Amino acid sequence: MATMTVEISSKETIKPSSPTPQHLRNHNLSFIDQLAPNISSQLKKSLEQTLNRFYPLAGTIKEDNFVDCNDNGVEFSEALVGGQLSDVLQQFDTEILNQFLPFEANTNGIGLGSRSEVLLAIQYNIFDCGGVAIGACVSHRIADGTSATTFLNAWSATSRGDIEAIVPKFDAASFFPKKDMPWYKRDNLLTKEKVVTRRLLFNKSSIATLREKVSTVEGSQVKFPTRVQTVSALIWGRLMAIFKAKPASIAARLFVANHVVNLRERMIPPHANAFLWQYLIMKIDLEDDDSKCILVSKLDKAIKGVNDDYVKQLQSDALLDLLKKGFEQFSSGGMESYNFSSWFRFPFYEIDFGWGKPTWVCCSSVPFKNSIILMSTKDGHGIEAYVTILEEDSVIFDNDQELLPFVSGTVHD
Repeated sequence: MATMTVEISSKETIKPSSPTPQHLRNHNLSFIDQLAPNISSQLKKSLEQTLNRFYPLAGTIKEDNFVDCNDNGVEFSEALVGGQLSDVLQQFDTEILNQFLPFEANTNGIGLGSRSEVLLAIQYNIFDCGGVAIGACVSHRIADGTSATTFLNAWSATSRGDIEAIVPKFDAASFFPKKDMPWYKRDNLLTKEKVVTRRLLFNKSSIATLREKVSTVEGSQVKFPTRVQTVSALIWGRLMAIFKAKPASIAARLFVANHVVNLRERMIPPHANAFLWQYLIMKIDLEDDDSKCILVSKLDKAIKGVNDDYVKQLQSDALLDLLKKGFEQFSSGGMESYNFSSWFRFPFYEIDFGWGKPTWVCCSSVPFKNSIILMSTKDGHGIEAYVTILEEDSVIFDNDQELLPFVSGTVHD
């Protein structure tokens, strides 16, 4: 792709249009535009109004355990892009996409202004052709994929003048109170080696072929694997194959897939409008057999095991020791971890600020080794997988003949 210039034309802080009440000031964290000035004004005004309901996003992290809902505001930048939107849509280029974001994904905005950590920042990008792209960064400390989507849909609805406003619930800490975890060092999770992010497109046809292979193989315990299970198992197996071929693999006696599950849907009663509820991380051990049908069976069994009883265990200290043990094993190098996050069927393509639904919604680079984010394609039938791997492994991964036959096309097949 030709080089694209992105010039920040303005930057300001958007605050809630009315003050947050004093009794809501401290929000505890959970355990577990030059070419179109009217659009710019509309975005900023509707963002002000939306922050009245999503007030923690305009606050500040304090003492690493609660959000001071001080109406500090959200940084809103405008940028002029010297290029065509159509060029961006034809090729996944993380260097280009990262320029459309208000800050790098691995910095949490540290160094911007006087803030120590940014909870939410927006960048409105205007292309030479008149097309626009909105880049959003939300801290995972306060929001997961579902809650981020909830916010974006609420913001876009406000921009359209939709009077049926989404009202979020900020009650996660009442179900999952904060824990004393001195052993948990967040910096240990950051990747020290250089990584790259690859985008893999699995269309409807290739997923159907994969599902048939998994369900019909002798010994398969899952006759109707989901699309997410099938694609996850394929990627997991190929990443393990790369690692097992290395001499360093001798040290890792355990391979673990951390596949997040939406706790909101699995509680009794469900909490559909809950906000700031982090997903559960499950550990699936694997030592020998890494065939796709075995991996799918392990994923299926583990995910089905997450029910209301399991969630209740999270509310106690029953799983805290297991988390501690796993974290220590990971930190010591005795475990190779693969982290899956499914945003499949999230309503990203329903986000409409008043000028139509998006042509493409994507991730940019993910700064964590072995991180895999799965998203729906626009037609709802395919899966886009964003896979972050060590740069030194990229040549092998890019030419994996057990993976490539199932990967297809460009952004818009």
